[in-house]
Amino acid sequence: MKEAQFYTTDKKTVKCRLCHHECQIEEGKTGICGVRKNKQGILYSSVFGRGIYSDIDPIEKKPLFHFMPGSMTYSIGSYGCNFACSNCLNHSASQPKQIDKLLKATDEISPERIIENVIGDDCPSISYTYNEPTINTEFALETMKMAYANKIKNVWVSNGYMSDECLDSILPYLDAINVDLKSMDDDFYRSNCKARLAPVLKNIKRLKDEQVHLEITTLIIPSLSSDIEMLTRLVDFIVTELDTDTPWHISRFSPSVSWRLKDLPTTGEDMIYGAYEIAKTAGLKYVYVGNIPGDQKENTYCPKCGELSIRRFGYHIERLDKKGRCAYCDKSLDIVE
Repeated sequence: MKEAQFYTTDKKTVKCRLCHHECQIEEGKTGICGVRKNKQGILYSSVFGRGIYSDIDPIEKKPLFHFMPGSMTYSIGSYGCNFACSNCLNHSASQPKQIDKLLKATDEISPERIIENVIGDDCPSISYTYNEPTINTEFALETMKMAYANKIKNVWVSNGYMSDECLDSILPYLDAINVDLKSMDDDFYRSNCKARLAPVLKNIKRLKDEQVHLEITTLIIPSLSSDIEMLTRLVDFIVTELDTDTPWHISRFSPSVSWRLKDLPTTGEDMIYGAYEIAKTAGLKYVYVGNIPGDQKENTYCPKCGELSIRRFGYHIERLDKKGRCAYCDKSLDIVE
């Protein structure tokens, strides 16, 4: 364990200030995330360098379609989460049982070793992903600073619930982020995720204002996050509060891999295509349909002339653009190389 940042204490109760839950943690207890523990009035992170697992992924898997397209990213994650989403597809990591035993059974790794691995594997970026990176910010932040010094890009895949203090700390080193905007319904966030909507919207707007490359993902769950009126409001938020150049990824829900929603149906293609049409009608330039293999709506088309610029085959891509610009009309495709 390592002493955490982002907390206050009265020597008995600890107030964690890492995310918007602001957990009040009694002696010997952990916060909602399950990995930040009060020991004698000091808050400790039990996942600093522990339970870290890694893989090398296409950047498109995050998903990021307009950030270094076609590159590979060194992905790291750990255990725990500050949400408890019923639909979670990575619940074995985010909501593990006997987490202390899991962590004790793993070898410790340092941020320095992560950077050595990234350089050795010739990856131009690190993605903090798999589980929510916010709950392991101390480890992520040390790694991000070293990555920055070595000209390696930093990417987060997040639920967007970090505190202002946490966001302040990572912004100087954060190059790109995909935020999972699950719904525009606060009741959905409260019942399905055990969180609130407003902090997520606030952080998304700030990330855009700070010019971090931002892409949004929404999982459409039948009967829970599939309402047309709600999706219209979500698209309106992206258009009016962010920009029409913000990529939006629409994903299908699959009950077989969900944590607690086994009885719901798989999202119908009609729901996905309906959301796609809402977004395109509202003026979003880059709307992507996920989890429908071979669908042409995963390709990138020029927002000016409509010509195909990037063709996608799953996570494999064929670039037909010219350094982020349309090969036909020279329009910017809002790509960060």
